[in-house]
Amino acid sequence: MNQYFTAESFAATTKANLELFSKLATSALVRAERLVALNIGTSRAIFEDSIASTRALLAAKTPQELADAQATLLQPAVEAGVALARNAYEIALEGQKEVATLAEGQIVELQKAVASSLEQAAKSAPAGTEGVFATIKSVLAANSSAYDKLSEAAKQAAVLAQANVSAATDAAAKVIRLNKQAA
Repeated sequence: MNQYFTAESFAATTKANLELFSKLATSALVRAERLVALNIGTSRAIFEDSIASTRALLAAKTPQELADAQATLLQPAVEAGVALARNAYEIALEGQKEVATLAEGQIVELQKAVASSLEQAAKSAPAGTEGVFATIKSVLAANSSAYDKLSEAAKQAAVLAQANVSAATDAAAKVIRLNKQAA
């Protein structure tokens, strides 16, 4: 074993990884529970709407009443589907943000550990190797900068995707409203 790797550092790393796994697993379970509850609620609402629609069809006494009931038959299911998609997307987005936050924290810790190990190695390195360590530090700084830029681009892409989903669900809601007014 060398001076840079000890049983204590291994134990600390293992403990940190266990904590991270625990946070990720807990987050995934919370999101899964919310998705299950959302699906059950949506299924219940669609079922109840279907019962009400069937009753309206059976209660129709004139062709006009039947036509009116048929015109609104699918509307509640479409509304429920749009709401389900929007809510499921929001739950997934929350999970993605939480995982990204945890990952960013791990990357920061990794960068600190690498920098610390590099400093330790530089202190005990033979004379004349300063250039090698300067090059390694330069590469690490470039990697860190590239990661920051990629992270920012990913955040911007997530914001754009969220805007597109919002626009699509708003458009679907508008179509539903227009269909209600036409019926």
